[in-house]
Amino acid sequence: MAAVTRSTKLTGRAALLAVVICAIALSLAYPVREYIAQRQQIDQLLAQQQTMSAQVKALQQQDARLGQAWYVEQRARDELHMCFPDERCYEVIPAKSATAAAAGKSTAADPWYARLWESVRRADAAPDR
Repeated sequence: MAAVTRSTKLTGRAALLAVVICAIALSLAYPVREYIAQRQQIDQLLAQQQTMSAQVKALQQQDARLGQAWYVEQRARDELHMCFPDERCYEVIPAKSATAAAAGKSTAADPWYARLWESVRRADAAPDR
C-alpha cells in the first residue's frame, strides 16, 4: 500500500477548535466592554463624591463660623459698614478722580449698596437720543 499524503495541514479538529475559540471571544467581547465602561463610571462617581464631600466640609465650616455672633458682627462691620448704637464709627471716603467725578461714575471702592442705587438711577433715567 502506498502512503496517502494530505494536501491540507488544517484538520477537522483544528477547524472546530478555531470556531469555538472565535465564538467564545465574540461572546465575551460585549460583557468585557460593559465591565470597562462601568469601572470608568465608578471612578468618575468616586471623584465626584470626593469633590462633593470637600464642598460639604467647607460649607459646614462656614456654617460653624456663621453660628458665632462675633463672626457675623465682624462681617456686618466690614461689608455693610454697620456699627453698634453706643459706638462712634468713622469711614474714610477716598477722593474720586477728576474724570470719574465729572462723569458721575462710582468707583470700585464704593460700597455695594451705592453701586446698586447708582445702577437703579441709571436704569430709570431717560434714554439718550
